[in-house]
Amino acid sequence: MDVLFFKPVFHEKIWGGRKLADMFGYDLPDGRIGECWAISAHPHGRSQVENGSYRGQFLDDLWAHEPELFGSHNADKPFPLLTKILDAEDSLSVQVHPDDAYAEEHEHELGKTECWYIISADPGAYLIYGHQAKSRDEMKKMIAAGDWEHFLKRLPVKAGDFVYVPSGTVHALNAGIVALETQQSSDTTYRLYDYDRVDQQTHEKRSLHIQKSEEVITVPFKAPELQISYQRIGDNVITNYVEPPLSPYFAVWGWEIFDSLVLHHEIGAYTLCSVISGSGSLVINHESHLLQKGMHFLIPATVSDWQIEGQLHIIASEAVD
Repeated sequence: MDVLFFKPVFHEKIWGGRKLADMFGYDLPDGRIGECWAISAHPHGRSQVENGSYRGQFLDDLWAHEPELFGSHNADKPFPLLTKILDAEDSLSVQVHPDDAYAEEHEHELGKTECWYIISADPGAYLIYGHQAKSRDEMKKMIAAGDWEHFLKRLPVKAGDFVYVPSGTVHALNAGIVALETQQSSDTTYRLYDYDRVDQQTHEKRSLHIQKSEEVITVPFKAPELQISYQRIGDNVITNYVEPPLSPYFAVWGWEIFDSLVLHHEIGAYTLCSVISGSGSLVINHESHLLQKGMHFLIPATVSDWQIEGQLHIIASEAVD
């Protein structure tokens, strides 16, 4: 076995839509589908292998019982990363995620630092990203007053943008955005504001988590200073979006391939990959695997190098120990 392809898991959301079917050809269940959990070992959406000798097995089970696939890792800890594609037909709640220490104490799981590669964005689309409060007292007063106009910061975005969202950052994807998200493997979200929306099943306003939000929000907000770099190899481009020390949990790259590109990871590493456009093939040990838009796969630590051929764009990530 030299590569693991995964079957996506879909989640209906009040803010979701149907773009994931149109853009990636997914066979979606009925409803407003907001999230494709593409590579996940989290119990709320377990990825299942679609190919090879591990076909039908789940990523969390492989993590626990097939350690050679993941190099040197602590199987007592959860699989560290989660890859999603999000379709924000409507705006997500204004929210914040805890760090590891707070999440362990209060939620018994990992914290949540994440990042977004913007796949598409309608004209005028923007994110909620950060806040204006200079102190915790000011933050609490603005939240209590519902002064969202002055409290929240807005960031216009377009296709191809990359945004890093450390735990403690007030944030939201807004309407008209499709994004690939790389994050810690956590499903803890504290809602700060939800536009007074009513849950379709309970017919009540969705719950907020004001106290926990106020406890974990970073004050004052300072946007991380990304140092995105580019490497051209022939006609191909490797984009380094984020890595340690700025990002202590993951490194993320973009691979724009126009003919053929040989890649590798460090010894003991494994690489998560999502094809966001185009098509081609993945060649490992002289064996070729078809790649198409919407596919998600993991190259295990047992593979030292591989070749990608065709015309396609891949977002790749690796966990940081």
